[in-house]
Amino acid sequence: MILDNYHPIWETEEHADLREMAREFMAAEITPHAERFAESHQVDRDLWNKAGDNGLLCISVPEEYGGGGGDFSHEAVVLYEQGLAGDDSWGYAIHSTIVAPYIVEYGTEEQKQRWLPKLASGELVGAIAMTEPTTGSDLKAIRTHATRDGDDLIINGSKTFITNGTQAGLVIIVTRTSDEPGARGISLVVAEVDGLEGFERGRVLAKLGGHGQDTRELSFTNMRVPAANILGGEAGEGKGFIQLMQQLPQERLAVAISGVGQAEAAVRQTIAYTKERKLFGHTVMDFQNTKFVLAECATETLAGKTFIDYCINEHDAGRLTGEQASAAKYWGTDLQNRVIDRCLQLWGGYGFMMEYPIARMYAGARVQQIYAGTNEVMKDLIAREF
Repeated sequence: MILDNYHPIWETEEHADLREMAREFMAAEITPHAERFAESHQVDRDLWNKAGDNGLLCISVPEEYGGGGGDFSHEAVVLYEQGLAGDDSWGYAIHSTIVAPYIVEYGTEEQKQRWLPKLASGELVGAIAMTEPTTGSDLKAIRTHATRDGDDLIINGSKTFITNGTQAGLVIIVTRTSDEPGARGISLVVAEVDGLEGFERGRVLAKLGGHGQDTRELSFTNMRVPAANILGGEAGEGKGFIQLMQQLPQERLAVAISGVGQAEAAVRQTIAYTKERKLFGHTVMDFQNTKFVLAECATETLAGKTFIDYCINEHDAGRLTGEQASAAKYWGTDLQNRVIDRCLQLWGGYGFMMEYPIARMYAGARVQQIYAGTNEVMKDLIAREF
């Protein structure tokens, strides 16, 4: 099969070993529990500790802070294997490829020493609180506000669509720390929220897909956080929007990686299913239409892998542009939705049953075109450079 024996241009023996370990971890700790995770709307809390024990968390964080000492390509291996497992319940991407890098890139030495080892071990679960009920892709319009009170900040506001919202013990909050309009008054404030007065976890959100993913609302009512928790310390105040814009390309690339991984999962699962399913005395694979559809889906997925791997290589070399990341995000998630949709059709009525992974992947894929910036916004960002 054309997807077999493909190797990214950046893959080393170390990456291959990590891929095998991540695949075994997904098969043992995630795939068998998918339906239970969906019913409880979250993964088991100790999954994070097990991942930390296996060295799968914060792989790109320097070893001196408890991480794996790798780079983004190592994170990409785990992201792809999670996609290939058909899983969207575990909020790995938020924790390891979004929250931890913010602290690595912008945190003070004290902040790095304080939070990164706990994220790497799974003792703390990370979340980032950007989106508000009245703001989506327009981060300049946020209303959450932090007011100075001596050495503290008093934070008031609310956030929604927060992945890891139930289990997170460490939340990066996008908030205003001054009355300056637009982007200038935004800072990133890190809060250790377990038992914190004024912090409330709101309702668990009922979603179209991703039922096993821990997603809920958060609110802050006169929540007191040390001003020293502004990411980057005093120097980081008012720099939040810049920090967000600098990190969003990596977030968008991470979304694309998981999307193409799920596209490959759909192709592989559908090939196996159609070789066994009988129709009119033949297997479904015997029909020419099945062969043509799966040949097209496999080819498109291979093309997607090569594009995404190019972007991973560029990102690790420091050359990936925001426009390229936007292209990867919209194209990879469009591919994911298109391939899964075409594959599901070949499952017939069973493709509509949530007990089958193809149905769960179909439902969960839709949001990929929305979060981290809608695909329409991605195209607009690309076009600005024309």
